[in-house]
Amino acid sequence: MPSAAPAGPAEQKAPEVQSVAVQKKEPRKVGITDTSLRDGHQSLMATRMSIEDMTPIVEMMDDVGFHSMEVWGGATFDSCMRFLDEDPWERLRTLRKLFKKTKLQMLLRGQNVVGYRHYADDTVREFVKRAVGNGLDIIRVFDALNDLRNMEVAADQIKKEGAHLQLAFSFTLSPVHSLDAFAKLSRDMKSMGADSICIKDMAGIISPVETAALVRTIKKETGLPVQIHSHYTSGMASMAYFAGLEAGADVVDCAISPFAQGTSQPP
Repeated sequence: MPSAAPAGPAEQKAPEVQSVAVQKKEPRKVGITDTSLRDGHQSLMATRMSIEDMTPIVEMMDDVGFHSMEVWGGATFDSCMRFLDEDPWERLRTLRKLFKKTKLQMLLRGQNVVGYRHYADDTVREFVKRAVGNGLDIIRVFDALNDLRNMEVAADQIKKEGAHLQLAFSFTLSPVHSLDAFAKLSRDMKSMGADSICIKDMAGIISPVETAALVRTIKKETGLPVQIHSHYTSGMASMAYFAGLEAGADVVDCAISPFAQGTSQPP
């Protein structure tokens, strides 16, 4: 009998394909702190927004689900009294009453409190007591020179009051502001009791590469949540945020569009 002809392509047995289950990675939740009611209008409107300007939008902002709202501190205290004929403490109490779901946050200048010179320790402590007592949940403390001695009293009192202590270092570029230097700062901040650490890029000069490296370093050195604060001054802030989030950052500071970009935060 003649030998059977080789099977044609249609008759050949297809090789077995082993199915591989693709594990879907759950998206990581990222927090957003909205700065519109503090740094947004401080950066773009010389801190001139009054409490009457704020109250109509508060209910809608409270429903968004922000990680927190930055509403106080910085230049707002000064501006309330100097330009707006407004009681800054009454502003805080009003916002606390209206924000029923969202944590409220402020920026504290360490030993300078909300002023432009150093104040006595008892003044710093009493201010923190009153700030927390009037409704603040999170207090971000920084010193322009990254001198932790100027942050110690405020940090200690914030912990005593039971509020969230976020310690921030001011980012800049110089031969001494190295990754190792910021790593040491972060370790020291953890030793001071920080609940989270903020990369405070007040000049808007941090690059995406630098942001990612800093986030990874802080996470490795401290294990604490990391928040990124930048300004759109150089146009890199949004890219820096994306790089930082990919590296493991937990929260970023943003503002709604009328108070975003330029010298303010990304939208």
